[in-house]
Amino acid sequence: MDEEKRITLRLPADLHTWLAAQAKSARRSLNSEIVYRLEVERDAAAGGAEPP
Repeated sequence: MDEEKRITLRLPADLHTWLAAQAKSARRSLNSEIVYRLEVERDAAAGGAEPP
């Protein structure tokens, strides 16, 4: 990424818990996990494929 933007993100508590667990199992920060998942979804949408 050439430029980064900061945002405030409100998540339901159960989604936050799930994302934090996914990040821990992938050895990523919560921020990195969210960025990773958004990029995967973006790439899938750009390719016209369904997400895994």
